[in-house]
Amino acid sequence: MDTLYIKKRLALIDFTKAYYDNYEELLSSKEFKTFLGAFLDDLKKSDPVLYTWLERFGEREAIIEHLIITLKYLTVISYDETTSLNKHEIPIMLNIVEKAYNFWRDLHRFSIIYSKEDNGLLMSRFIASDVAFNELIISFYRLCEEKLQGHRNFVYRQLQAGTNAALFLSRAKTALPEKYDVLAKVPFVTKVMMRSPMIIHLDHNKRLGTFLETKSDPLGKGQYRDFICYPILVGECLTFVYFHKDFMASAIGLANLFEFAPPELWHKKPDCIILFGVKDNKKDTVYYHDVENDIYVGKISYQPIIEYFGYFKKMALTLHNLVMMRRGYLPIHGAMLEIRLKDGKTRGVCLMGDSGAGKSETIEAMNKIAELIEAQVVIFDDMGVMYVKDGEVYAKGTEIGAFVRLDDLDSSAMYRDIDRSIFFNPGNNNSRVITPASPYSVVIAPHKVDIFLYANNYDDKKGLRVIDDLNEVKDIYVRGKRFALGTTNEVGISETYFANPFGPMQEKERCDVLIDKVLKACKESNVKLGEIYTNLGLKDKGEGGIIDAARALIDLIKES
Repeated sequence: MDTLYIKKRLALIDFTKAYYDNYEELLSSKEFKTFLGAFLDDLKKSDPVLYTWLERFGEREAIIEHLIITLKYLTVISYDETTSLNKHEIPIMLNIVEKAYNFWRDLHRFSIIYSKEDNGLLMSRFIASDVAFNELIISFYRLCEEKLQGHRNFVYRQLQAGTNAALFLSRAKTALPEKYDVLAKVPFVTKVMMRSPMIIHLDHNKRLGTFLETKSDPLGKGQYRDFICYPILVGECLTFVYFHKDFMASAIGLANLFEFAPPELWHKKPDCIILFGVKDNKKDTVYYHDVENDIYVGKISYQPIIEYFGYFKKMALTLHNLVMMRRGYLPIHGAMLEIRLKDGKTRGVCLMGDSGAGKSETIEAMNKIAELIEAQVVIFDDMGVMYVKDGEVYAKGTEIGAFVRLDDLDSSAMYRDIDRSIFFNPGNNNSRVITPASPYSVVIAPHKVDIFLYANNYDDKKGLRVIDDLNEVKDIYVRGKRFALGTTNEVGISETYFANPFGPMQEKERCDVLIDKVLKACKESNVKLGEIYTNLGLKDKGEGGIIDAARALIDLIKES
C-alpha cells in the first residue's frame, strides 16, 4: 500500500512507512504532494475560478511546488512579517488554505501501523503516534490560517484534524487449511482506536438483492494483495472478514457491531470466512459451503454499491445462521429484551420481523415509558437464535451493537449514545447509526423466552394480539409479511420466508423442522405467541402506534 492512499473520499496513511514530527517533515514529504494533487483535482471541479487563478503559476506540478513554498514560508515568518506577502494574494491564499483543510477533513481518514510480529514497542506507541499526528495537522492549519489573517484566533475548536480511526495490523498465525494459503499474507487487525462520534458519508446507503449459494469455490487466486482481515465473533461463530482497503470506511463499523475475536482464537479454524470486495469483474453476493473443511465462505464482488455497511452485516449474519441451523438452532430475525418491571416481574421478550418492521423502534419506545420499567437489557437487536432445552425455549444473540435507522428513532435515543456511535449518511434516506448495545457475555448467555411476537408494521390496528392457534401463528411467522420501507430494493407489501432472507430462506427445509420444534415447545411451556402492531408501514406511522404497542407489551408482561 502507498504511504498515503487517497481514493474518492478515503484516505489511508501508513505510519509504518512514514511519520512526521514537525512541519518541515510534513511539507517536504511526497505524501503532502499526493494530498495537494488530490486537492487540486477536486478544486478543479468544485471551484474552477479559483483553480484558474492558480494556473498562473504553471501546470499542476508547478502549482503544487508554489503552494508548498508558500506554506513553508508561513511556518517560519513572524506575524509582523506577513506584510511581506503579496497583499492581493493573501486573501486568496487564505481561501485556498481553508478549502484544502476542509477537503482533508471531508475525507474518511485512517492511519495504519503494521508489524510482522506482535511488536510490544510499536503497540505501546500505536495511539500516541496517532494523537501526535492529529495535533500536528491542527496546529499547522491554525498557524497558516492565523499568519494569513494577520492575528491569532479568538475561538479555538478542537476538531478531529488528523484521522478518524487508527488500526494496528500484524501477521496472524491461523489454522486455515492449506487451500486458503492465498490469504496467508493478509494482515489482521490487532487493535482499533476510533474517534467518535464518527460520521461516514457514502454514495450508497441501501442493500440490494440477496445472498445466494454457489457450488463453485469462490476463493480464487492472487486477488488479496490490498486486503485486511478483521476477525470477529458473530454470536459464537468465529468469522474472518477479509475486506479490500477501499471499503475501510464501512468496515470500521464492525468494531461497534460485533465482538472483536482476540488473537488467541486465530489459531482455531474459523466457522466462516467473508471475502469482501473481490476484484473479479463480477457482481457476486454468494456463499459456498466448504464441506471438506466445514467452513462457510461468503464472497462479495468489488462494486461501488457494496460500500453500504449492510453488506458486511448481513453477509456475516447469513453465514452465522447457516452454521447455527446445522447445529440445531433456529435463527430469529428480530430483537430480544429482558425486561424487569418495577413490581419485580422479569420476562424475556422477542419481537420478530424483517427490516423496517419496527423491532429496534419498539425497543426504543420502551425507554419512553420508563416509569413502568426497572431495567431493560438488550439481548439482540437484529439477529439471534432460539433453541429448546429441557422443554423450555431459550435465545441468545449475535451482535454487541445495534445498526438502526435514524429516521424512526426518537431524537433522545440518537443523542444518548452519540459519544460512542458511528453515523452513516445522517440526514439522508435510510440514515443509520451503529452504537454499542450489550456486552458480549450477556449477548451469548442463554435467556429464557416468555413472549415471542411477530412485528406487524402494515395493519392499522393498535397494541398487540395473543394467538392460541399454533397453525395461525406459524402461518403469520413463516409468511413474513411486512410493508417494506425502502431499506433494501423492496418497496410496499412483501413477504419473506420466516421474515429472514439471511439463511432460513436459503435452507427452508432445514429451517421448517426447527420452526415446528421451537413453536411446539413455546406452546407447551406457555410462551405467549401472536403479533404486535408497530404501524411503521402506515403513512402517518399510526399516530404514535409504536408507543401503544410498547404499552400493550408492558400490560402483557404484567399479565403473564
